[in-house]
Amino acid sequence: MYKTSNTFPLNTTPVLVLELSITHIEQIRAHLLSLSEEDRLLRFGMFASDLFIENYVSSFDFGHDVFFGVFNNALSLIGFAHLGYSSSQGKSFNDAEFGVSVSESGRGIGIGTALFKRAAMHCRNSNIGILYVHCLSSNQGMMHIARKAGMVVEKSHGEAEAHLRIKPGNQASLIRETLDSHVAVIDYSIKETFQQVLKMALRLYKPRKFI
Repeated sequence: MYKTSNTFPLNTTPVLVLELSITHIEQIRAHLLSLSEEDRLLRFGMFASDLFIENYVSSFDFGHDVFFGVFNNALSLIGFAHLGYSSSQGKSFNDAEFGVSVSESGRGIGIGTALFKRAAMHCRNSNIGILYVHCLSSNQGMMHIARKAGMVVEKSHGEAEAHLRIKPGNQASLIRETLDSHVAVIDYSIKETFQQVLKMALRLYKPRKFI
C-alpha cells in the first residue's frame, strides 16, 4: 500500500542543489570513481568496477532522466543524484527512481536529504506519480532519508524498496523549485568565477627568488 504525500516538505536546508547537464559529465564521473568499494556497493547494490562506472556514466540520457548535484567551493561534486524515469512495461511512465551518492567529505551535513527533497520537488512539479528508492537494506543512510520523508519501506532478502505516492504540485511548489534552481545556478557561477580568478592569480604570481 502506497503512502500518499499531498505536500512534500519544502527544502529548508542551506545545501544548494544544482540541476546538472552534460557539461558536468566529467565532474560526475570523477565523483563516482572516487567512491570507495563499500560506497559503490551501497550506491549500486553490487561491487562496481571502474569499467562499470564508466559504462554507467556513458549511458546517461540528459534528455530523459534528471540529474542533481552539490558542489563544494572548489567545484568538486560531493553529492550526486540520478532521477531515472521509468519506461518499463511493469510500471507506468509517471514513475521515477531515485539514486544518490555523497562523498565522504560531504557527509553529515544533510546533502543526501537535500538531494532527495530537490528530486521529490521536481517529481511533484513534473506530474510524477510514484517515487521509488531501491537499495540494500544495509544502506542506513538511504533508509534514514526514506523514513524521514515518510516513504513506505519494504525489505526482502537483504534488499529494500521504498515508495512514495506524490500528488501534483501547485503554484507554491513551482515557484519554490524555480527559486531554488536560480539560487543554485548563481551559487555555482560565483564559485566558478572565483576558481577562474584564483587560477589567473596563481599564473600571474611569480615569487621572487633571493640569492
